[in-house]
Amino acid sequence: MNANSPVRVHFIDDDPTAGDLFRRFSRGRDYEVCIFRDPLEALEDIQQQGSQLVVTDLSMPAMSGLELLEAIRKTDIEVPVIMITGFSTEDNAIRALRLGAADFVKKPFDMDELLDKIDAMLDQAAHRQQEKSKRPKMSDQQSQFGMIGSSEAIRKIYNIIDKISDIRCNVIIEGESGTGKELVAHAIHKQSVFADQPFIVIDCGSLTDTLLETELFGHEKGAFTGASQNKPGLLEVASGGTIFLDEICNISDAMQMKLMRAVQAQQITRVGGIQPIDIDVRFVAATNRNLEELIANGQFRHDLYHRLNVVSIHMPPLRQRPDDIEQLLDYFVQEFAQRYQRNVKGFDEDSIQRLKQYSWPGNIRELRNTVERTIALADGETLHIDADLMNARTEEGIDADAPTLEILEKRYIMKILDRCNGNREQTASILGINKSTLWRKLQSWQKSSE
Repeated sequence: MNANSPVRVHFIDDDPTAGDLFRRFSRGRDYEVCIFRDPLEALEDIQQQGSQLVVTDLSMPAMSGLELLEAIRKTDIEVPVIMITGFSTEDNAIRALRLGAADFVKKPFDMDELLDKIDAMLDQAAHRQQEKSKRPKMSDQQSQFGMIGSSEAIRKIYNIIDKISDIRCNVIIEGESGTGKELVAHAIHKQSVFADQPFIVIDCGSLTDTLLETELFGHEKGAFTGASQNKPGLLEVASGGTIFLDEICNISDAMQMKLMRAVQAQQITRVGGIQPIDIDVRFVAATNRNLEELIANGQFRHDLYHRLNVVSIHMPPLRQRPDDIEQLLDYFVQEFAQRYQRNVKGFDEDSIQRLKQYSWPGNIRELRNTVERTIALADGETLHIDADLMNARTEEGIDADAPTLEILEKRYIMKILDRCNGNREQTASILGINKSTLWRKLQSWQKSSE
């Protein structure tokens, strides 16, 4: 919708009397009123023509107000939605607010008060839009957050980050290891209106359930041996800001249940405590696995997934964004030339083409490691990548027996581990993956062979 389009307010209720009343009372207001009895028709109009505010009944035959709200949020994460119901329950109110409803009104209500509420929300939305327009767009701040690239795939991510900058919605980031999921989480927080609040990172894959619980929720003095004093959890520390849960797919079902309650109620209880503590946290979770597949296999809770998955971001692997490689190379060359005090200008054209043609199984992390190693060993101003080296990387693990990707990965990792004489830290660095990721893979292969 362009700037000259009229402000559109949707009112959806299967009761025709309610729609007629709303139309009559809203005459003379500075917006276009769109009345619908069928929520499916309203949804189609909102998706095609847009809306600046939606008022919807909760109980409707074709689609409930909550279902409508959830469908709207998939295409528009900003439009305010007011829910109206004749039989409000706490569960409905909580679910509506968690899905992003702006307010919850119980029948019978005063129509003038509802319209005053709408006016106030539209004014607030207009003010937020003005403030938002003053801030640089995500694409203008990419290097500040470490996100580099201008391909269509990465520009879509910048656009999502800009859209959610003034709302505190939960986000799931999916993508292969090394694609930059933590950088996206950091950019989401730093581009938001609460960027001055805490940003806390937790690597879920490196902590046991017990450690993760005490890290997240804190503990009371005497809760267990060694608990000599009260300790606030990181969810308390992050209140007002963002908590980033990296590799969330690795936590147990029991821990998923505890986390789900915290996400849903925005409330926690310390280990050994009885007093609930209110929090105000945006949850950003990341995983290198397909959560929907894990849900289908019973390995991840669907209720936790849906509470976290208000906005979904998929980080494309580097092989799908080759147009960004030259920008990434320039950035990393500057970074490591300065760090190692090397007088280098960049890669020769042949090397750039080889680097763009390589598949980068370790993604940006592997590319960064390649540039660092090349600069550390550089003899002159112009950097060069040997064709034989890239061919050897490309052909690693390829065999005539048509192995699966999992087998190829295992062969490649074990070969690099052998070259490094069992040094896991060096192996992880060469592979461009986290040490914890390498440890988990080795553990899983050891168990499968027992």
